[in-house]
Amino acid sequence: MIGFEPSEEQRAIAELARDFARAELAPEADRWDRDHVFPVETLRKAAALGLAGIYVAEDVGGSGLGRLEAALVFEELARGCPSTAAYISIHNMVAWMIDAHGDSEQRHRFLPDLCSMARFGSYCLTEPGSGSDAASLRTTARRDGEDYVLDGAKAFISGAGESDVYLVMCRTGGPGPSGISAIVVEKGTRGLSFGKQEEKLGWHSQPTAMVIFEGCRVPVRNRIGAEGEGFKIAMRGLDGGRINIAACSLGAAAECLERAIAYTRERRQFGKAIAEFQNTQFTLADMATELEAARALVWRAAWKLDHGAPDATVAAAMAKRFATDVGFAIVDRALQLHGGYGYIRDYAIERYLRDTRVHRILEGTNEIMRLIVARRLLAEAS
Repeated sequence: MIGFEPSEEQRAIAELARDFARAELAPEADRWDRDHVFPVETLRKAAALGLAGIYVAEDVGGSGLGRLEAALVFEELARGCPSTAAYISIHNMVAWMIDAHGDSEQRHRFLPDLCSMARFGSYCLTEPGSGSDAASLRTTARRDGEDYVLDGAKAFISGAGESDVYLVMCRTGGPGPSGISAIVVEKGTRGLSFGKQEEKLGWHSQPTAMVIFEGCRVPVRNRIGAEGEGFKIAMRGLDGGRINIAACSLGAAAECLERAIAYTRERRQFGKAIAEFQNTQFTLADMATELEAARALVWRAAWKLDHGAPDATVAAAMAKRFATDVGFAIVDRALQLHGGYGYIRDYAIERYLRDTRVHRILEGTNEIMRLIVARRLLAEAS
């Protein structure tokens, strides 16, 4: 693993994503943010490049790549638009969970359309009363012959109302993780509805709302994995999702660092460019150093997940906690270096700041990431 340089193939994949972000995401990101546009056609262009099923098997339309390649892709996409990159990450997570845990019929029924983004996917775990304590979720799926009948609600669901495939974690058994199963609910199913669109600080290019189930009847054949395996499937999906969102933070930070360097070389105060002041130079140096440290942690976690390392979950938690904290701090310092101009929409830095703030909350809060790491440390010491 210790090479620290992407292979030629990995560099080509990153370049593909970089070119797409520059041509298709960056020019429209401000408009999507301002007008709350879910960019369906642009997302399908990303899918045409293989970015909607990055680590889904090729026999169902996926790209068959690894988590390290995905990290490279999401860093580049987030440079263009962190909000849209994050939705692509969530869609990939849904596709992978069906690929990894679904049977052959399910894989061939759902994944070709997900990998082309003919249909969009949403991940439904969080509820109004269960966020960090995900195992206490209360959405139920009652068996009735060859169907499940779902009742309950999911909160803060990216893609809600627009997506076609909702992978829902629901209770088919008793309390705790072992009573949770994963069931696909398709848009248009009777008893499925959506709450109002949430008014958010950022992530305006993807819809977010509650997903509501009221006597929602779904065939048993839509259950992914066995009954009681849903929580395990959800947590495995989140390992990859945490690495992806960490990579999105890297991309936003890298873009804002680049913009800060350019701005400080042009902006003049007290008779010289502000880049000539030692304070500015120290700030830029710290931003670059912390970005490289975060990138190393993200790549390490991705490598461990690709290779099935026993500590991959802890590595993903470390990477997510560090990269999202550092990424947001770098964006914030880039805004500070822009002064008042950083606070206005004309310079886009404020959009990156709004879009990256949520990275420290979703896919498990950074406080939960610390708990995951601490529990492993204390278990090893006992």
